[in-house]
Amino acid sequence: MYEAHFGFRHAPFGLTPDTRFYFSEASHQEALNTLLVALRSGEGFLKITGEIGLGKTLVCRQLLGALGPEFVTAYVPNPAVTPRALFQSVADELGCRNGGHRPDELLKAINQQLLENAQRGLRTVLVVDEAQALTDHTLEAIRLLTNLETETSKLLQVVLFGQPELDERLAQPQLRQLRQRISFSYRLQPLNREQFAAYVRHRLEVAGRASPLFTDDALRVLFRASRGTPRLANILCHKALLAAFGPARPGVDRQDAFAAVYDTEGTEIPVASKVLLFTQENLGLVCLALVVSLALAYVLSFGLGSWLAPA
Repeated sequence: MYEAHFGFRHAPFGLTPDTRFYFSEASHQEALNTLLVALRSGEGFLKITGEIGLGKTLVCRQLLGALGPEFVTAYVPNPAVTPRALFQSVADELGCRNGGHRPDELLKAINQQLLENAQRGLRTVLVVDEAQALTDHTLEAIRLLTNLETETSKLLQVVLFGQPELDERLAQPQLRQLRQRISFSYRLQPLNREQFAAYVRHRLEVAGRASPLFTDDALRVLFRASRGTPRLANILCHKALLAAFGPARPGVDRQDAFAAVYDTEGTEIPVASKVLLFTQENLGLVCLALVVSLALAYVLSFGLGSWLAPA
């Protein structure tokens, strides 16, 4: 739509997790580093949590792409299934043969495949996205999978990605055995002001735009409206580009940013932030008003009394 106008090779702010746009300067990279070190060290159970829109799925896909040939992965993106269905998904991902259909048959087939992988010097990793949707029974089924081991090592390593509700689920007394097995956890954080500007610049550069496109005022508005959430940032930046594209402006200014905010549900500029933005952008006017206010206060407090006093 606006790619040619702004000089993009492709759209810079899509909502589909795209590893081409992976941003390695925020907590995402810390989470990825934690996972890679823990998995290469043989840790059995890992957990990454974060609020909606912080990029858990993108980190998940980056992890799958970063693991070397010594790893075999099984990826379960939609875990709201029964334990038998989970076993079936894992068996299919691992390429198990003659697994049968009953849970015990599937578990036996998975165990056999894990042993074969270990004998070939391969580590097997189960990656579960949206893990907060798992039922208690399915979480227990995952714990049973991690019971599979040799005398010296675990046959299966597990990584859970989920929203903060996953932590609440695991805090339940009936899941304490599973909770105690989690050796590494990491909580994704929103982007700060500097990271947000770098994030926008990074996506523009990957899309093919080398020169600046958003003014500082526009970035300030978009950051405060998105609260540093990458998914909201993508939505707002896309709409701001549309707002600038309509009248064929060469870049995105504060007016375009506000238009994007007003057009997006769930986003707004807090009153305190609006005051701060106005102050930053109209510093001279604010200083003049302050001087006039102080002068008026002085006159009312001291000058008026002296004028009315008898000579």
